[in-house]
Amino acid sequence: MEHEFLYLALAGAFGLFAAWGIGANDVANAMSTSIGSRALTIKQALFVAAIFEFAGAVLAGGAVTATIRKGMVDSAYFAAQPEILIYGMLASLLATGTWLMIASRNGWPVSTTHSIVGAIIGFSVVAVGFSAVKWTKVAIIVASWVASPLFSGIVAYLVFNSITWLILTRENPLERARRYAPIYIFLTVFLISLVTMFKGLKHINLGQALTTSECYMVAAICGGVVALIGRWFILRIPVDERADREFHFHTVERVFAVLMIFTACGMAFAHGSNDVANAIGPVAAILSIAQTGEVTQKAGMPIWVLALGGIGIVVGLATYGRRVIAMVGSRITELTPSRGFSAEFAASFTIVFASGTGMPVSTTHALVGAVLGVGMARGFSAIDLGVVGRIFLSWIVTIPAGAILSIIFFYLLRATLS
Repeated sequence: MEHEFLYLALAGAFGLFAAWGIGANDVANAMSTSIGSRALTIKQALFVAAIFEFAGAVLAGGAVTATIRKGMVDSAYFAAQPEILIYGMLASLLATGTWLMIASRNGWPVSTTHSIVGAIIGFSVVAVGFSAVKWTKVAIIVASWVASPLFSGIVAYLVFNSITWLILTRENPLERARRYAPIYIFLTVFLISLVTMFKGLKHINLGQALTTSECYMVAAICGGVVALIGRWFILRIPVDERADREFHFHTVERVFAVLMIFTACGMAFAHGSNDVANAIGPVAAILSIAQTGEVTQKAGMPIWVLALGGIGIVVGLATYGRRVIAMVGSRITELTPSRGFSAEFAASFTIVFASGTGMPVSTTHALVGAVLGVGMARGFSAIDLGVVGRIFLSWIVTIPAGAILSIIFFYLLRATLS
């Protein structure tokens, strides 16, 4: 195809920009509870993300991915003019990165999946027409804005209340924390393993080789092994009597800080394996079209494209993620390790449930809903409703914003490159 090198260069640059935006917003959001509860410092979170986000993106980011994200548009509409799809995908990457940069600058935790979906809707409408978009899928996504945060919020509320009832309100909370923490570790790793297999390893042969029952068995084994390791560390946490006099649950919260380290590692791997496709899916589509001159619904995923996405995600978190971390980790409600653990556990459970039922879900929406649920366990006064209102508004405008930016960039790119 004519201009093949130019298309590939632009795809690489814009894909890196979009991946940077995912790191600045989505990954920062995923790490915010660990940092906000002081289970991890920002430097430690960067270290965890650098290893596990990159590993998830490269090892399980997808050998095959749909060129049109989430089946929003039928690629057959572009068969006669493959260049139009290239311009649209480039515009979508640029629009996604731009919107994520704007949102991250303001500390808004938005859905990167919804950003790219909005961008694809935008250019498809102006390039082909409203009939090109599957509007029933858009309606399902809009419904998920309510369903996923509500579901994860209820789960987080129940989990934190279980911790309160089993541990925090008892006469010997530290002893009971040591007894029940391995059970929570088992459940956490069990869920994280399922998230990884259902939403990450499904992209590679291993995910296809395992049946649902085998996935559950592998997850149970992983949970049991990690629970034993966690118990070893928990039993060796020294009691700080002076700190416990100042804050009765100081040592107990250190137990939950151990749990959050496991949660942060698992969530980073699962996130990298799943959401990296938002940045590199369009890159793979452009690569396939530029090399073959034809539009296909599925395109191969070279390892260098996965690495590009992984690098962009880690750099985005390191350079621009602090505002979103602050928003979710400390401004919605005050988090401790036990509360942060409850939120991440609930978000993981929501993602597993959604994967099993086919319900579209945003990691961002699930985690924010879970943080709200933890706050609700302490009463409305524990939640900053002004912050929550701004976050909800950012969710509503994400798809329209992505669409408008994509339309602008589509016209600019078509005028410049055609």
